[in-house]
Amino acid sequence: MLKLKINQTLPNPLQINLECAPGQLHALVGPSGSGKTSTLRTIAGLSQAKFGKIECDGETWFEASELSGVIKNLAPAQRSCGFLFQQYALFPHLSAVENVIIPLQNSTHEVSERKEIAQDWLNRMGIAELAHRLPSQLSGGQQQRVALARALARQPKILLLDEPFSAVDAPTRQSLYKTLADLRKDLNIPILLVTHDLREADLLADRITVIDNGISLQTAPPQVLFQKPRNSRVAELVGISNMFHGIFNAGNLTWDGCEKTFAVADKGKIPSNAQVAWVIPQDGLRISNTPTSASIPAAAVEISSLGQIAVIQLQIQNSSHKIEWVASASEAKRLGMEVGSQMHIEFDGDQIHIMPLRPINDPRRFVDHQSAASRQ
Repeated sequence: MLKLKINQTLPNPLQINLECAPGQLHALVGPSGSGKTSTLRTIAGLSQAKFGKIECDGETWFEASELSGVIKNLAPAQRSCGFLFQQYALFPHLSAVENVIIPLQNSTHEVSERKEIAQDWLNRMGIAELAHRLPSQLSGGQQQRVALARALARQPKILLLDEPFSAVDAPTRQSLYKTLADLRKDLNIPILLVTHDLREADLLADRITVIDNGISLQTAPPQVLFQKPRNSRVAELVGISNMFHGIFNAGNLTWDGCEKTFAVADKGKIPSNAQVAWVIPQDGLRISNTPTSASIPAAAVEISSLGQIAVIQLQIQNSSHKIEWVASASEAKRLGMEVGSQMHIEFDGDQIHIMPLRPINDPRRFVDHQSAASRQ
């Protein structure tokens, strides 16, 4: 089990709190410069946090407090950590097998044993026949497999992956996904993956942590994260398209800029008459070309066909708001959907998720609508 709780404001802010169990893959996502790679480097001991604690497999790797200063700080070589860097960092003058041997040089294994271990890992990566080639003689995917073999050669207690799939083509990426899935079952160690690709995180990760400006905003399983973001910033960072603002009051949500009120679940966490952000998943939308007592009229203003999928922008009548609806091409055809078509949208209030406008640690996260209006 990896347990990480670190905090600092300088030189770069970093406030990260997460846990990753053996056999679990935990993805870190967020914009460039948000602190994802810094988090991996801090775990590996290549950077040092100001305060906090890093614990792996019951052993404390780092601990520091404001009162006592640094209590413990293991050197990188003392941390049983495999690190796959974004640019692979292979030694250009060494062969594939010699690169894999590097982390074994200070081990208790005999020289012949080290070579056998390295060769075995190359075999597990499916590139045993490339053992004596230099990195310049390998493709990007092959170099990555060598780097992954090197990261795992000394049997680490945790594996850190920094954008490992960003520089390879789609077929190679799919092959590497399978390799990683097989390794997860065999190794049974915590794996942390930094990625910019939300689809990749959704596909591979058991849990995802969203990081922004060095702060972990939310940690959750992918399905929870994409349907119930903690606040509007998380929703923005994970690419939720149908996000709007409104006023929440005792179970009723009034949509800003639209004469519509929804009955939504009140979990008692949001004060009355608060301005909130809200999202609705695709499953919460029902589109038809006949009106009902609960529907809102809208017009199709843009239709993008993507193979068997159609992405449709629906403009709410008498409003500037647009709803993005993703449907099968056959469903769009059944409805006779064309640009200009008049449609009707029903919203499932049970699937509407309301949330603060700002991160949870911002005291201004709820804005009293009447107070805000009186100041204008």
